[in-house]
Amino acid sequence: MYEWLKALHVIAVISWMAGLLYLPRLLVYHCDAEIGGRQSETFKVMERRLLKAIMMPAMLASWLLGVSLVVLSQGTVLASGWAMWVKLCLVVVLSGVHGVMALHARNFAADRNTRPAVYFRVLNEVPTVLMAAIVILVIARPF
Repeated sequence: MYEWLKALHVIAVISWMAGLLYLPRLLVYHCDAEIGGRQSETFKVMERRLLKAIMMPAMLASWLLGVSLVVLSQGTVLASGWAMWVKLCLVVVLSGVHGVMALHARNFAADRNTRPAVYFRVLNEVPTVLMAAIVILVIARPF
């Protein structure tokens, strides 16, 4: 059962990361759309659906499955060194990035965005850096 949960966890994480990498790109393009225009309204629908139908369920599944794996391992993964603890901290940060992106999407939905496109281009890199660090910590266990 543990291996099945691990496989589902990886699938959920991949789905979540796909959303975390795609949403800021949508926000970059949304910056260039005229407020109230057809393109802006299309972006609003795309952003809302991405958040509600993919990102939020994938994030919740990632957390639920991850916690389940820790419980099933009887905490041995947490006792295996600092790498897992640092990984968990980075996952909390990644969840915060998710929240920031959701806030920005809500601002766009209400036509209240004040950020330039370059901000969202930079924001787009944050999940990539966090993901790389998390994968290195899980696979290589450097400490």
